Amino acid sequence: MRTDSSPGTLPAREHLPAGDAGTPVLDVVIPVYNEEKDLQPCVLRLHEHLERTFPYAFRITIADNASTDTTPLVSRRLEAEIPEVRAFRLEQKGRGRALRTVWSASDAPVLAYMDVDLSTDLNALLPLVAPLISGHSDLAIGSRLARSSRVVRGPKREFISRAYNLILRGSLQARFSDAQCGFKAIRRDVAQVLLPLVEDTGWFFDTEMLVIAERAGLRIHEVPVDWVDDPDSTVHIVKTATDDLKGVWRVGKALATGALPLDRIARPFGDDPRDRDVQDVPKGLARQLVGFCVVGGLSTLFYLLLYSVFRQFGGSQTANALALLVSAVANTAANRRLTFGVRGRGGAVRHQAQGLVVFGIGLALTSGSLAALNAASSDPAHSTELAVLIAANLAATVLRFLLFRAWVFPDRDEDQPRSTVVATHTPPATHAQPATQPAMPSYGTQQADGTQQRYAPLPTRPTAHQYAPAPYTPQSPYDTTEFRAGEAAEQRSWKDATMRLDPVRPTDTDPRSS
Repeated sequence: MRTDSSPGTLPAREHLPAGDAGTPVLDVVIPVYNEEKDLQPCVLRLHEHLERTFPYAFRITIADNASTDTTPLVSRRLEAEIPEVRAFRLEQKGRGRALRTVWSASDAPVLAYMDVDLSTDLNALLPLVAPLISGHSDLAIGSRLARSSRVVRGPKREFISRAYNLILRGSLQARFSDAQCGFKAIRRDVAQVLLPLVEDTGWFFDTEMLVIAERAGLRIHEVPVDWVDDPDSTVHIVKTATDDLKGVWRVGKALATGALPLDRIARPFGDDPRDRDVQDVPKGLARQLVGFCVVGGLSTLFYLLLYSVFRQFGGSQTANALALLVSAVANTAANRRLTFGVRGRGGAVRHQAQGLVVFGIGLALTSGSLAALNAASSDPAHSTELAVLIAANLAATVLRFLLFRAWVFPDRDEDQPRSTVVATHTPPATHAQPATQPAMPSYGTQQADGTQQRYAPLPTRPTAHQYAPAPYTPQSPYDTTEFRAGEAAEQRSWKDATMRLDPVRPTDTDPRSS
């Protein structure tokens, strides 16, 4: 019945193993488009920094977004010369498409990306990925808008960046400070569940990923960065801003209508204190008190308005009874949905009947108060009546909350329909099978009538030995790897990672390429 916490006990976050000499712990992706000039200095500088300061095995992956210059040749040359560098070729533009494709095929437990211009000081890289390695956080982002950040850029870009983040805060209630800084990281187990929900393939990819992650309750770590603007940036500001605003509207609409299945990733990772069974500390009490107070305040205003209207046509007792009856029905319905999180029509009639009993108690309190007032004064002023009713309603409100919580909407497991999680497994697909239909475990909820409701599988926080290389099975309807990439991901070979990628959906194209 309650929605303030997920059912069951969630596994604790695990620190990544420190002595695994096989799979790289970190995979840094550099998405590029026609960057033949800056690519080699960027990769050499990043490789030198990681080799000198990073205490784990790492990989640098160049994600070429359909470059038309000599960028592919530079990528392959760097791959041949540096063992930790891999080249990845896509035949379609789009930074989001490149990141989703490479991250989905990577076997590293921590995935990161940065812009090729290296505007961000590399000293922030280890602080960026450390919370993900330790298991403290699920995503990490660099922030140019933190108080301790040091940023050098023109007033035009500064205004656009701050205005965009203000729009995100006002429209999508985003709490992260910098959505578009090209310096982010994510745990692979989180990415496998989160990326299929991200639709954008361009520059809005970052924002959409962060908004969904935040709404689902994942932990986002922010790192203040030192950042110097690249005056030669090829980003088209006006078109990018227009596409971003369209993305904000699309995501906001999806959140408002419930089209995004956030329950699939709602706090699936970490040892959340709210999931612990602590005696004498009721779950969700603080949130319910806030919700009940808000509903109660609105109900009181509604009640007083109705009383003033009904008082024009009858006595005080009749007006009080009618106003309290109507407001009580509305109050029970609002508390049922907003405060105690009960959805659907099941039990609605019973809840309203119990609410009317609570209404009777409130009626007795308020009617008794009015009777006492009339006994004390033969003709009390209207303002005096309202003051007495407010005091009586305050007392009735406290009693109403206790009765609602303990009797009308109790937190009992038997109120919930019994369901059993079942899983079936299909043997892995062979190379003779179509690459567009990968085999994967299927999960569902066994309903009371015997039917099965399917949904995407939720990963548990892996333990140390589970970070050994293992085949990655695409789960996303947005997978752009039609390829032999199933083979590349299955064999964990990146030497032949240059491939042609075609859109799965006819509309899956980057608007900037038109």
